[in-house]
Amino acid sequence: MSAFELKPGARPVVRGIASQASSDGAGVKIQRVAGFQSQDFSPFLMLDEIRSENADDYIAGFPPHPHRGIETLTYMLNGEFEHRDHLGNRGAVSSGGAQWMRAGRGIIHSEMPAQAQDGTAGGMHGFQLWINMAAANKMDKPTWRDIQAAEMPEVPLDDAGSLARLIAGEWTVAGEKKSAPLTDAAAEAAVADIRLAADAEVLLPLPEAHSVMVFVYSGALVTERGHIPRGNMLLYGAGETLQLRADHSGAGLLCLHGLPLREPIAHYGPFVMNSREEIDQALRDYNNGTLTDD
Repeated sequence: MSAFELKPGARPVVRGIASQASSDGAGVKIQRVAGFQSQDFSPFLMLDEIRSENADDYIAGFPPHPHRGIETLTYMLNGEFEHRDHLGNRGAVSSGGAQWMRAGRGIIHSEMPAQAQDGTAGGMHGFQLWINMAAANKMDKPTWRDIQAAEMPEVPLDDAGSLARLIAGEWTVAGEKKSAPLTDAAAEAAVADIRLAADAEVLLPLPEAHSVMVFVYSGALVTERGHIPRGNMLLYGAGETLQLRADHSGAGLLCLHGLPLREPIAHYGPFVMNSREEIDQALRDYNNGTLTDD
């Protein structure tokens, strides 16, 4: 394989961020990449990866908790999570499926992993993205839906087995415009699972006004900055296309693009608003039981 050379019009890598070990919910072990105060991240706020064969790392799950001002997208590669919320929604997604939730004004929900009937957990590998909502929409009515694996379009990228699984937003893949099952995410947010065969290279046209990020979840990418192993997020600069090349081990990637909001962000726990006063109001609403009121 020749040395990596950035093609004309391709977006350069401007920054890399290594995921950090953390925990959330009832002690679930995660790897986190956070960018709440980075305009380079917008409209995305955070990516959590759950990856473990040890049930003790995740089986306690995420008991009931509130959110306001964001959307979340949960995508599973392996394992199963069940969602329940105060609106009466209930649904589970397993390997290859996704759940989307618009918290808007306020939602109280839980996300709990499912165990096999024999009591074993079978391992868990999945992601949750936090997507910011524009100030004008943060108090919208909350909604939720699940997207089962069979609903996800899979688009071949080459003859070697590379493919794109389209989860959210609009994409141009293999010269054709494609829509993912979820097209109404905030700020035109788009998410795809790109799986590249060994040494494969693809070019994806993306809207020039959008920010672009790629999280490497398996294998490694070859870039103008060298080999990027799994567990790293790459932020890209301006350009017309996204150039992706796997190394000899192939690569599994979450590719993200969306329209930057360029609005102030105030963040406290599960709430993301535009000012400290709005955060204080969210806390008051939650504590007095009116967070979810219309």
